[in-house]
Amino acid sequence: MRTRPLKVALLGCGVVGSEVARIMTTHADDLAARIGAPVELAGVAVRRPSKVREGIPQELVTTDATALVKRGDIDVVVEVIGGIEPARSLITTAFEHGASVVSANKALLAQDGAALHAAALKADKDLYYEAAVAGAIPLIRPLRESLAGDKVNRVLGIVNGTTNFILDKMDSTGAGYQEALDEATALGYAEADPTADVEGFDAAAKAAILAGIAFHTRVRLDDVYREGMTEVTAADFASAKEMGCTIKLLAICERAEDGRSVTARVHPAMIPLTHPLASVRGAYNAVFVESDASGQLMFYGPGAGGAPTASAVLGDLVAVCRNRLSGTTGPGESAYAALPVEGMGEVVTRYHISLDVADKPGVLAQVATVFAEHGVSIDTVRQQGKDGEASLVVVTHRASDAALGGTVEALRKLDTVRGVASIMRVEGE
Repeated sequence: MRTRPLKVALLGCGVVGSEVARIMTTHADDLAARIGAPVELAGVAVRRPSKVREGIPQELVTTDATALVKRGDIDVVVEVIGGIEPARSLITTAFEHGASVVSANKALLAQDGAALHAAALKADKDLYYEAAVAGAIPLIRPLRESLAGDKVNRVLGIVNGTTNFILDKMDSTGAGYQEALDEATALGYAEADPTADVEGFDAAAKAAILAGIAFHTRVRLDDVYREGMTEVTAADFASAKEMGCTIKLLAICERAEDGRSVTARVHPAMIPLTHPLASVRGAYNAVFVESDASGQLMFYGPGAGGAPTASAVLGDLVAVCRNRLSGTTGPGESAYAALPVEGMGEVVTRYHISLDVADKPGVLAQVATVFAEHGVSIDTVRQQGKDGEASLVVVTHRASDAALGGTVEALRKLDTVRGVASIMRVEGE
């Protein structure tokens, strides 16, 4: 074993960063044995240096992150501060000064992953980011290494624990959205401002990363269709149960049937109770991968939290350190396929539409005519009426999102349609 330690700079010492530092200290001997050399925490960049951080010597703490990554003796920079800047500048500076990088920054990777990979390639250094997508769940490495010889056609998953906790509570207890969100906040699953989670921004960033790796194509955050879950109601869950389904906020990345393009999207969807993702409860994550040779694979586990995310960071750290010792680098960006990323209008799936309509003869015929005129085939219809008002629930066969959009626009113009109560896609069948 080499006795000279590999030096690690840690950028950020919050929930995840403090766990990374703790594990590096408490498991130092094991890490050294697995890597083939000791690893040494050489500096920790923070915003509040006066805060007491157990197990971290005060002399390692600095507010000058730029000076830390410029030192020249740093082997690996671990970035867990999040956001776009200063993280982007610090990572590129680290490459320029001879360090490889391990990051958990999903937002930055989804927005500027191609540029970061290019900087790593130019410097002949590693950029690893297993922790950016699904916490402790090994997902990125299987996609870009274990399945490198296969053709991935679809990635379908629950990649945000906060939203899954909320939807699970609504499903299991009948709670409304706000009540379930309040409980998630009280238990620490939701931030004080939950917008990034409940509006799908977090999941969309992860979908961009997954789609890029799965399809060997550059997919940016702007390419991902995003729809939040704040409008999901108890009535939607009641309808889902009648269909033998539940509702999940899903990240879906898939090839077109002809293989010539890809799509990436995040939105609430009904999935059958028989689908493996339907049984994912609480704040857990799970990702379902479909490929030509291996068929269907599912990856499941805790998708967030200090210790689980730190586990993924440390896994990357071990891999990067091994590469440093052997003078090699691991897999970089694979974007050779360069497939076009289609918009949401090209997506084909089934739909569940709930309409408030007048309770009088001929309404169903009018509604059915609108669906037919737009080429959307109806699978089932359920109608309930009382005191001149009625609800009409239509479940379609597979149709394009563009065709469904045209159908809904035309339905809203009917005098007999009081309103479109909800539209939800049906996936996993």
